[in-house]
Amino acid sequence: MKYLILFFFVLAYTSSYASSKDKIKNKLEKTNNVYFKFVQKINDKTEKGECKLLYPKKIYCKYDDIYEKVMVSNGISLLINSKKIKNYLNYKLKDTPLDLILDKDYLLKKIDEIESIKENNENYYFKINHNESLITIFFDRENYDLKGWTTKDIYQNEVETYLLNIETNLMIDEGIFTIQKYIN
Repeated sequence: MKYLILFFFVLAYTSSYASSKDKIKNKLEKTNNVYFKFVQKINDKTEKGECKLLYPKKIYCKYDDIYEKVMVSNGISLLINSKKIKNYLNYKLKDTPLDLILDKDYLLKKIDEIESIKENNENYYFKINHNESLITIFFDRENYDLKGWTTKDIYQNEVETYLLNIETNLMIDEGIFTIQKYIN
């Protein structure tokens, strides 16, 4: 009888533990796009704005600032532009951590590979080591939505990005991911 109780306890613990991983995977598999507001912290600087993310690897972000900063990826390139800079900044997406974060298939593969998803009071999370850099991906504990990430920027500053007011699978005009629209 004692072993039977222990068996059910272990089974219940394992099922609930595995279910968070499965629920995150299921939610991510069903998500085609995400609309969200964000707060981004780089050192002592905080930026805010809103983004539209379309899997795979496309994102458009408009920052809430006087310079009308935008960041856009067409899946290959990542462009940052604003009225503050004279020339836009253009990067190969594959050279940035966003290449992995915006790749749903890669995230699903990593979730399968990790032994366990960690948790704290607010989030489930896992870490990815990539090109000598650590990326942490956060998911909401209540609804399993992608909730944010931490990375290092090209200057090795830690960047914390938190997603707010998340909506998934809305209609998105794919024209917003055309980089040429944002070149000054």
